[in-house]
Parts: sequence; structure tokens; C-alpha cells
Amino acid sequence: MLRSSETFKAIGVIVFDMNNKKVQEDVPVFCYTSPPNIEADYLIYSSSFRKEAGKLQNDMYSESILISDTQFSALAEQLKETKSAEENLKQLKTILDNTHDGMIVIDQRLNITIFNKSAEKMTGLSRNEAVGKSILEVMPNSQLPRVLNTGVEEVNQEQILANGTKIYTTRTPILDKTGRKLGAFAVFKDITEIVDLAEEVTNLKSIQIMLRSIIHSSEEAISVVDEEGKGIMINPAYTKLTGYTAEQVIGKPATTDISEGESIHMQVLKTRKPVRGARLRVGPKRKDVIVNVAPIIVDGLLKGSVGVIHDVSEIKGLTEELNRARQIIRTLEAKYSFEDIVGESDEMKFAVDQAKLAASTPATVLLRGESGTGKELFAHAIHNASDRKFNKFIRVNCAALSETLLESELFGYVEGAFSGALRGGKRGLFEEANGGSIFLDEVGELSQNTQAKLLRVLQENEIRRVGGTKAIPINVRVIAATNVNLEKMIADGTFRQDLYYRLNRMPIYIPPLRARNSDILLLANHLLQKLNQDYGRNIEVISKDTEEFLLSYHWPGNVRELENILGRAIIHMSHNDTQINRDHISLLSQNNNRSESDSEKSLHADFEEITLSEQMDKFEKAILTDAIEKCKGNKTKTAKALGISLRNFYYKLEKYGLDEKARK
Repeated sequence: MLRSSETFKAIGVIVFDMNNKKVQEDVPVFCYTSPPNIEADYLIYSSSFRKEAGKLQNDMYSESILISDTQFSALAEQLKETKSAEENLKQLKTILDNTHDGMIVIDQRLNITIFNKSAEKMTGLSRNEAVGKSILEVMPNSQLPRVLNTGVEEVNQEQILANGTKIYTTRTPILDKTGRKLGAFAVFKDITEIVDLAEEVTNLKSIQIMLRSIIHSSEEAISVVDEEGKGIMINPAYTKLTGYTAEQVIGKPATTDISEGESIHMQVLKTRKPVRGARLRVGPKRKDVIVNVAPIIVDGLLKGSVGVIHDVSEIKGLTEELNRARQIIRTLEAKYSFEDIVGESDEMKFAVDQAKLAASTPATVLLRGESGTGKELFAHAIHNASDRKFNKFIRVNCAALSETLLESELFGYVEGAFSGALRGGKRGLFEEANGGSIFLDEVGELSQNTQAKLLRVLQENEIRRVGGTKAIPINVRVIAATNVNLEKMIADGTFRQDLYYRLNRMPIYIPPLRARNSDILLLANHLLQKLNQDYGRNIEVISKDTEEFLLSYHWPGNVRELENILGRAIIHMSHNDTQINRDHISLLSQNNNRSESDSEKSLHADFEEITLSEQMDKFEKAILTDAIEKCKGNKTKTAKALGISLRNFYYKLEKYGLDEKARK
């Protein structure tokens, strides 16, 4: 018993017979005839040795308390129970201190016995100031004395504390088994927390009502399921599309409304990934629909999924209507503006600035540049930025029509002008464009006869129909474009010099894509968004290795080739892909090692059969090449060093095919 006790410690044992020890070696053992001279609080004896114990107390241990082993056993048990009660009391106090509610307990003399931490926080009083003192001294307005007096519990009473804090409190008397009053206690909560909680609940309800209202007012058919795939919400548009009401769907599996195909809701709940563009048939009428479904994840936990359903038949109708509208617009109006021209390079900014200047004048514009650089885009933008933008914009590809057909299309014809001519004749495109603009693409392909008639239009502002004799006045702004060297054609006698001077009044050079390398990625991302819309895809990004590959290619087909490559890549990609990688454009062949042209060879060649003009051209080309290399491809700096205008410099670059060398 002594060994198991934390209160007592055995410091020695006295026996009558040293040969009969029954104690452990860790406790010293002494003979009765020679007891040790030590201090002891208690002298515990066996009942059969009462006299001997008394003698030892008188002789050696007068300060010790004499107690029998039976008495000691009872004392130890009592102390053990007392200690257990103390531990329970400590545990209870710990619980009370950690509870969120304030708690005050008083005894029958009105003295405070318990005052927990939450009570300290709400009242502003410390426990040391409260415990042991009268409740009326610490909190004069307390109603606990009344509850102790009446013995009646008071539930959820509102009270204002001395520091102004509003609380809800419940006061309860403490009674023993016989009904005798031992004290009273109060449990109270700060009313501010309750108000905040009520406001939070109100806000949640408001958000729920708002969300439900938004979903119900949407024209899109929407369905929402929980994490088990059971319907929890639909809107009227869903009922209108599928034919199913809320009673038929809410609480039912997500497969209820599907007549053909697998549930996309269940697929999304399983993979936790959104699905777009899935084709299904829904409802009793087996309507063909496209479904987009996304998971609902809150704090990392899957709570369900939401689906948006589109009627394919409606989409088809809208698409057909849009295409018809586009066809009408393409024949009557310009589609693009300067905002649609993508480019941040100095070369492109210069070309755009020239085009904007041209748009503000009625002058004839000649757009020059390689095929695929965007000459038609510039023509649209010039018309839209001019004061003719509300009138017609007519486009003509001069290379696509035969000479006879082109002449009749441009200038019209009178009745009987040729076999098959319509009765009453026909207005030409110049007459159709009266008051607006006409875009003559590939103007270098015009025949000599048509060139002469076009010159008359530009000089006299009038046309004469095929087979007619009457001049018809017109007011048309001509925008021409070519990708051939008109100066060389003039020298060859295939293009009229006087027409060239009429067309070349406001020349604008559009640089090839290889001459504005910094615009390649900008254009690629712009075209990617356009192709996504055209093909109904969702490609988001171009990989880094693909970007490097695009930058290293010389783009002989310019922007048109770039669009073609990206479009072909998207077509061959999986519907789940969101990134264009290098292997997606494997059909593109890189060829940066271009052979040097004959005109770039040494000037010291044999000139015996070369004209003076050709020799001058070679010499000028060599000077330009040397200047470009010294200025490290900076066009503005090169033009300034040569003492010529930037526009003239661009013309010479195109003339001598040096645009590849002049890269900034």
C-alpha cells in the first residue's frame, strides 16, 4: 500500500527477528533492539505489537504519530478518493474554461465560485476580481440572487452588461436531492454572435434565391445534380427543351432524361473534369443536343455537376442564317477595320499609318506586297475608315476572270452587245460601286485593252458599257493591289506606264511576314482564336517548341500560309487537346537556307551584254545591301543613312528582293 501511494513513503521497517525478513531490499530493515535515529511523520504498527510501538514512540519517536495498520489503510483510501475528486474538479474547470459560452456559478451565500474565460471576455472582468466575492459586489445588476431565492429557472433572457455588451442568458438554481438550494449558475452568449449568425444565414438564403432566379431566368437549358448524380435543380428552359418537368427529374438519376447516349453528368462526377461539346439525344422527342458539363467543387470536395444544354437544330438554323448574312455582307460591305490588322513591328505600324492617311483622302491607292500579306485586309480597312464607309465596297479579282468576261463585269454592257447578253443590258461593278469603293486585286493581270479602259475611268471619272456609246459618270474610289513588279512589266511593255502613274498615286508597301518576325506569335495567337470559332474547338495555347519552330521558318506564303498551317494542325488534333505541339505541325517543312539569286552575285561579272539600266540596278542593289548590313537590318536607320524616304526605301527593297535582308 505504501509503495502504490503517492502521498506516503516508507523510510524503514523494524522487525523482532532479523532472520525472518518479509520486505524488499529497497527499504532499510532495523532490529527492534537497535532502532534507527531518524525522523518520521508516522509510526505504523501491526495490531499485535501495540505495546512495542508505544515504547518506541516514547523512547525514540516522540514527534511521530502512532497509527495502526488498519487505521492507515482507511486513511489511504480516503486520501485516494479525495485526490480523484480533485482531478475531476480540475477536469471540469478545464472544460468550463474552454466552452464558448460564458458561465458564472454562485453558492448559497451569493459568493462566486466559478467564473470561466468566456465570462471574463464578455464582462471585461478578470477571474481574480470575481471568484470568492459576492455576485452583487462584482455585478450589481445580476439576477442570479433572484433565481437562487425563487428556485425558478429563467431561459433565454436578454440582458445588458455593465460594459454595454448585450447577452442572452439562462439562469438555473442548483438543488441537492432533497431540494435544498446550494447555489445558482448562469450560462450566457454574446447576442452579437447570434445576430452575425442570423445575418449569415440570411445572406446564404439571399444568395440561394439569387442563384435560383438567375438559373430560372436563363434562356439556356440548365440541369444540376448532386455528388451521387441525382437531380437537384432544373430551369424552365430545360423543361421546354427536353419535355421533362421538375417532378420527373428532381431526385432521379442523371440518366432519366437521356434517350440516346451516356450520361455526361456521371462521366464528370467520375473524372472530376469538365466535358464540352458532347452530343446526346434527350427527352421523349429525342432532340439532338450539345451538352457542356462542369464539376462543382467546394473546398476540394466534389458537390455535384452543372450542365448546359444547347438545341442543335436551333444552332443549325442560326448558323445558316449567319452564313446567309455573311454572304450578303461580303458582297456589299467591307468586313475589316484597322483594329483587325495585327502587328506591333515598326514595318507594320508604318504601313498602317500610310493606309490611315490614304483613307482620309480620295486618292487612288496601290497596295503592294507578296501574296498572303493581307492586301485585301488593308483594302477593307481603308474603305471602312473613309467617308465612303456607308456605301458599297465591291471586290474584283482581276486574275480570276477572262478578259471578255472581266470587261463586261467591270463596265457592264448594253442590250445586244454580244450573244447571250441580257435584255435591257446590265450594270457593271463600277456602276454598282458608285459613291463607294472598288477593290481591284491582281491589277497586274489586266489585259492591255482593259488597262486602257481603266485608265479612262481614273482620268475622266466615267465609264462606257460594252457595246454602248454613252458615257456614264461615276464617283468611285479605286483601291488596287498587286504582288508583281509593275516597273519590270512596264519595261517589258506588258503594263501601261500612264496607268501605273495613275494607280501609284498613294502606294503602300505591306511587308512580308519574314520581315516582321516579332509579329509571328502575335498573329499566331490571333488566328488561333479565329480558327477556334470556325472549327468549334478550344485550343488555348501554342507550346514553346512550336513557337520556336514558327519563328525559325521563313514563311514564303506569309500570313495566309501561317493560317493554313494552324488550321491544318487543329483539324488533325484530338477534340480533347488544348495545346498545339510541334508534332501537330509536322506537315510544315522548314527551309531557311534559300539559294542566293543571280542578282546578288558579284558586280564584276561580264557586262558586255547587259544594258546600262541593268548595270545601274545592280550597282544600286549592291549599295543597298551594304547599307542594310551596316545598319544591322534597321530599315529606318538605313533609309536615313542613304538620304531617301522610308517609303522610297520600301519600294527599292521590293524591287530588288532585299526585304529578307532588312529585318529589325
